[in-house]
Amino acid sequence: MFTGIISDVGELVESHMDGDLRARISTRYDMSGVDLGASIACDGVCLTVVDKGQGADGRGWFDVDISAETIAKTTIGQQEWNAGHRLNLERALRVGDELGGHIVSGHVDGVAVVEKITDEGGSTRVLFRAPEALARFIAQKGSVALNGTSLTVNEVDGNTFGVNLIPHTKQVTTWGQIAEGDPVNLEIDTVARYVARLQEWGA
Repeated sequence: MFTGIISDVGELVESHMDGDLRARISTRYDMSGVDLGASIACDGVCLTVVDKGQGADGRGWFDVDISAETIAKTTIGQQEWNAGHRLNLERALRVGDELGGHIVSGHVDGVAVVEKITDEGGSTRVLFRAPEALARFIAQKGSVALNGTSLTVNEVDGNTFGVNLIPHTKQVTTWGQIAEGDPVNLEIDTVARYVARLQEWGA
């Protein structure tokens, strides 16, 4: 379970196929406090730490295995996971932690695409196109997780929706380098999912 509040920007060190895709990610996290088997959201994808250590540069690192199913359902299958690729990271929520964003599972529902980017003062308005099957779960003033980041939906029009990125968000996440046409991991709000399900039962 996560909150969508990014706590580090990691960097892909290397990746290779070993049955599944094995990736090593560099981080500022103190890996002595991260157990093997722990969950870390990487661009919104909940992945399990299978190995860890400390690099020569003083930064920690952790390895994750990524299944073919995860590759097919997320941006991992659409982007080059080469050395230097930057990732939004969040450690799993612990009892007593502040819930600053919204409840995020780390189970990506689909891939949205950046349609348009417009600077508005110091902030940036970004318009996305969502998969048709997920559009009905996205509501104005509701929450979505995009590349693991908890964001508020400003407007919705069919299967497109917009969010506003404040300068702080762009500085502490990978959103400062987003470009039109980029794919992003989309997780719809858990509450919206259950509301839609209840409506189906009541229909």
